[in-house]
Amino acid sequence: MRVLGLDVGDKTIGVAISDVSSTIAQGITTIRRKSFVEDVKAIEEIVKKYSVEKVVVGLPKNMNGSIGPQGEKVIKFGEKLREVLRIPVVFWDERLTTLQAERFLIEGVDMSRGKRKKVIDKLAATIILQSYLDSQKNS
Repeated sequence: MRVLGLDVGDKTIGVAISDVSSTIAQGITTIRRKSFVEDVKAIEEIVKKYSVEKVVVGLPKNMNGSIGPQGEKVIKFGEKLREVLRIPVVFWDERLTTLQAERFLIEGVDMSRGKRKKVIDKLAATIILQSYLDSQKNS
């Protein structure tokens, strides 16, 4: 089963996809946000192209575990996405994933700030999805 991972921000949506065995996540694109309708259309195309059966949406939480304003926006987006796609949409704690992605790009591959901006959301989506996939294998 292929699973789609999303890192939903105000300006972009990082997108990652799992392999068919739901073992390995790979970043595939970053969607520049335009409107809900256009954003969902882009996601729908990916869902169809890869025969996705589930979507994992990174849920930004505060460090104390509470849901802040950005988390509320993401929940609203994910719930609407579930209605449109008619496949399971689950939320996954994404605390520190963008920081983790940024550290990797700085320390791991020594990438410049300009280049990091282009891939950070896709990498964050990959980290979110891989974390989810790993948790499913261990449960």
